Amino acid sequence: MPRGSSSKRERQYEHIKESAEDRGENKGRAKEIAARTVNKERARSGESKTASRTSTQDMSSGKRGGQRSGKGSEGPTYDQLYQEAKQRGIKGRSDMNKSQLQRALGGKS
Repeated sequence: MPRGSSSKRERQYEHIKESAEDRGENKGRAKEIAARTVNKERARSGESKTASRTSTQDMSSGKRGGQRSGKGSEGPTYDQLYQEAKQRGIKGRSDMNKSQLQRALGGKS
């Protein structure tokens, strides 16, 4: 976390990092996801000195996450489906596309 970040942002970072690890991301990727998300939220709320246009004008990371988790029209990502298939031990998952993975997981997701 950047120097001077608030305890709220520290908690947010840890929560996002742990969630990413729970989904099967490796530690390095989980840290990257958490840092990018927190930095974007800091930029959107005016807590950072500099901010890119996409950080401030793009959709919030919470909204994007909600769409990716199945609450939006597109549902979970291919990677999320693949990780679930891996956890369940579904054979042939590496040769499947997104819709095939969804069917193999029983339409859930």
